[in-house]
Amino acid sequence: MATSAFQIQYRQQLIDGFEQRESLLRMSATTEYVNKGGSAVFCVADSNSAEASTRGLNGNIPYRSQNLNQNTATLQEWHDLVRLTGFNIFASQGDQVAQMQKDSVGVINRKIDDIIIDQLETITANTGAAGTMSFETFLHSHTILQNNEVPNDGQINFVITPAAFAYLAQTTEFASADYVNVRPVQDGQTAFDDSEKLYKWLNINVIVHPRLPGAGTAAEKCFMYHRSSIGHAMDTGGMQTFVNYDEEQDYSYARCSGYMGTKLLQQSGGVVINHDGSAYAAS
Repeated sequence: MATSAFQIQYRQQLIDGFEQRESLLRMSATTEYVNKGGSAVFCVADSNSAEASTRGLNGNIPYRSQNLNQNTATLQEWHDLVRLTGFNIFASQGDQVAQMQKDSVGVINRKIDDIIIDQLETITANTGAAGTMSFETFLHSHTILQNNEVPNDGQINFVITPAAFAYLAQTTEFASADYVNVRPVQDGQTAFDDSEKLYKWLNINVIVHPRLPGAGTAAEKCFMYHRSSIGHAMDTGGMQTFVNYDEEQDYSYARCSGYMGTKLLQQSGGVVINHDGSAYAAS
């Protein structure tokens, strides 16, 4: 005869697994909503570094043409569809239908960042061989943009890996009151927490992103770029999210879809920082 009859308690509230579910980079791009069509055209206009002129010998002021460059972001459809039978939902812990919807939205949000990163990787300017992040590296990247006449108007983004952030967190300048008005190291306001947020450092937006190319290796890629150098287009309806139940086949499904595209608009507005994050990788 058993001397005990233990009961097993199953928690009904589901616990989220660790994965990025929010887009961290959409706010760093110039966005356009497309009402109808398969593409969005972003037009970049400038004088092509024109110089002022004096009147000609005929007494007329010489005229010039405006420099216009049209860049096309081609929209593609992206979907995530998950389905569970009625019995699986009945027999499982927690609210599986709500979790399906949350995770499906996360899949599309990650795709937004993926296609933005794909375009950022086409930037040709870089800081040279991979090294560890430092205040000097930050200034090197910023100087490249300043030499290209990119304004420090609060719209420059510094997108870095967790390893790059770990090196920056150890610098005096990153937490000094001479550079910032909050305490990033003590309060952890710059670290990744799966939410859209910007931390201002020397009037530049710092974004920590765990899914940048090569994250956790000796070949990480970080980016500094102006918002006007990258364009992101999406259907006016935004993300489509549907949750429904099929009575005939007894299953529930969640589908999230988005029509979107991204295009690098100005090479001069961005720089790639090759970074060695291997020292902070798991053993």
